[in-house]
Amino acid sequence: MKEILKKRTKSIAIMVWQNCQKTGNEFKDYKNQLIRCSSSVGANYRAACRAKSAKDFLNKLKIVEEELDETMYFIELIIEIKPESQNIWQKSYDESEELLKIIVKSIGTVRAKIK
Repeated sequence: MKEILKKRTKSIAIMVWQNCQKTGNEFKDYKNQLIRCSSSVGANYRAACRAKSAKDFLNKLKIVEEELDETMYFIELIIEIKPESQNIWQKSYDESEELLKIIVKSIGTVRAKIK
């Protein structure tokens, strides 16, 4: 599962970057932030995989959770401002949401093991 999530978290960064290339310049600041937070998802997940303890793993997964939520937020903003862009962004949004559900479930599992 770890390798699958590594691939999927990298894939979301690539997908967001590609979508940013298709989105107008009026969203420059949102696109820059989206590229940062979506690429941070994979980088922080990889860091979590190298965690030194269960608590360290949990802390790093919480960062992944935050970055996924931020990614979804900026996608939502773009879609709400420019509804016709939904066809470009929906797949990225859905994948971010699915990854977020997986990460949140993982956080719950790790918390239960720590207690």
